Amino acid sequence: MKKYALYSLMLVMTALGFTSCNDGEDQLTDTTITNYVVLELQGDDFVLVPLGSNYVDAGCKADLGGEDFSSKLVKTGEVDTNTVGFYDITYSGTNPEGYAVSTSRTVVVYDPSVTVSIAGTYSVNMDASTYGKAKDLFSARAAGYGNTSQSTGIKFEEVAPGIYKVNDLLGGWYDQIRAYGSRYAMTGYVSLNPDNTLTLQSSLIAGWGDGLDYIDNTKVDPQAGTISYSLSYAGQIFMDIVLNKD
Repeated sequence: MKKYALYSLMLVMTALGFTSCNDGEDQLTDTTITNYVVLELQGDDFVLVPLGSNYVDAGCKADLGGEDFSSKLVKTGEVDTNTVGFYDITYSGTNPEGYAVSTSRTVVVYDPSVTVSIAGTYSVNMDASTYGKAKDLFSARAAGYGNTSQSTGIKFEEVAPGIYKVNDLLGGWYDQIRAYGSRYAMTGYVSLNPDNTLTLQSSLIAGWGDGLDYIDNTKVDPQAGTISYSLSYAGQIFMDIVLNKD
């Protein structure tokens, strides 16, 4: 009797084993493979173009599951070679399942007639820079906050001919003078014009997620190593910044 029960149990386990294996095979037959679009940007991802010249984009190649997918890419962005600045060209591709990928290049239009350089590190002239419509001196307002130190380390880094990345267009007001920290430095890009004025290209203060309204009254003296400009931020903060090269 025990042998019969053991034999019956073995038959049941064998049957379950076959069912389990069969279920596994059914699961394998239901498996699908998703191919994603593979992008290959042609040319460089950072391109310099002289003002007024012609620009022809090098394009982008794409592959989907071993087949050419290039003609199905969507290209966005245009380059105005008559205006100095940064331009992004983006290529996007989406597979049949709806998964999208993208890649881009940055095209910088620069003015080759600008040959002087203002790259370097600057300090704020605390007795010439002003805050607010009343034009209070930086030095006086800083003292009112208990901070009498000099605002320093304002860097102009040349990233393309005549175009500069600035680490704090606010002259260290929130970062150093108010001691909020580096997230409250107004980073940005400016371009130097042939008449030694500046044009604001972009700006961002990470801590608040916005940028300057504008800068104007710009003046650069490369020989004296001075830069000055007026700015507006958030529609209610106005400053006149004067920088001296270290």
